[in-house]
Amino acid sequence: MRGDVLGLERRRWDDEEKLGIVLSVGADGATVTQVAQRHDVTRQQIYAWRPELKKKGLLFPTADTLFLPISAPEPMEPALPEAALASPTAPDPQIELVLANGRCLRFAPDLEPAVLVRLIRVVEAA
Repeated sequence: MRGDVLGLERRRWDDEEKLGIVLSVGADGATVTQVAQRHDVTRQQIYAWRPELKKKGLLFPTADTLFLPISAPEPMEPALPEAALASPTAPDPQIELVLANGRCLRFAPDLEPAVLVRLIRVVEAA
């Protein structure tokens, strides 16, 4: 006698897939229920993934945070001689970023984007 056990196959979701699903909630007005149905998961899974991803530093406390690429115009010819621009008293230019939690980051414009993302995640999680 042979018997087969039938049931639903359990799918393992990696962090990138979970993040994509969680971030799709609210995109184009999609509700948690709609996203859950679209990806064949339960609403409870999506709600459970949010704090899990936040704890891992993959999801910001506010899901509406976006990083947009920026471009600066080409530098113009300096009005001052090169020697005057290289004065040791001139501070390096910095970018100031105020985060959702009220904390402020100041960093050099040439900071690598991946380093900046990690830094923001650490400060937001603290």
